[in-house]
Amino acid sequence: MARQSITLTEQNDAWLKSHVEDIQDYANKSELINDLIRQARRAEAINSKLINAESSGFVTQTAANMLAEFKSDLKK
Repeated sequence: MARQSITLTEQNDAWLKSHVEDIQDYANKSELINDLIRQARRAEAINSKLINAESSGFVTQTAANMLAEFKSDLKK
């Protein structure tokens, strides 16, 4: 596994520390950061597929229209 050194803002470091020590969602900061990266990569892949679907002509709604529709459905 590649080893990295990163610099964090105080707020980001406190947030990471809270999730590791207080909330105990993760065993350490590295585990949490790797999970955040996996989530970002997954979101990026989903967004890419949505963009491809939208530009293919298969979907007639824009992303903004879909989001508005989803939010509207949540309020019901």
